[in-house]
Amino acid sequence: MSVTAIKRTKDKTNDETAEAGGKKAKGGKKKKLLLIGVALLVIATAAYWFVLKPSGSAEEGPKPGAILPLESTQINLASGHYLKIGIALQLVEGAPEEVDGSKALDATIELFSGRTIDEVANTKDRRELKDELEATLEKAYEDEVMGVYFTEFVTQ
Repeated sequence: MSVTAIKRTKDKTNDETAEAGGKKAKGGKKKKLLLIGVALLVIATAAYWFVLKPSGSAEEGPKPGAILPLESTQINLASGHYLKIGIALQLVEGAPEEVDGSKALDATIELFSGRTIDEVANTKDRRELKDELEATLEKAYEDEVMGVYFTEFVTQ
């Protein structure tokens, strides 16, 4: 083999090696970008979890305790109709289980008395009345009651 033939073979081998190296370099860049993207995703998730997400202690309010059912009562509505309503109080954890229900029944009678049958039968209006009753009872029972449930609701 002549010197020029050996030189051509060497050049050809160097070109092939350079080409292969170039492909590896392109693949290496993609891997680096992928790794950087994954790292950024992990950092962003960690930042949300530890910094931006509200801590559990800030969201924690009173925890629900026992439920105290009260005896049903009948309330006079407008136009000679009446409502038979039963409620149960959702007590706060740690509240005494023997809470006096007379304040709750009084507030219920006060809120529903004289209403039209349409007001108490309409789902939206009934939900608003329940929310109002719940707010009244939370104030009346100061840190003992956190909710109210209707256990009976019959109109005639």
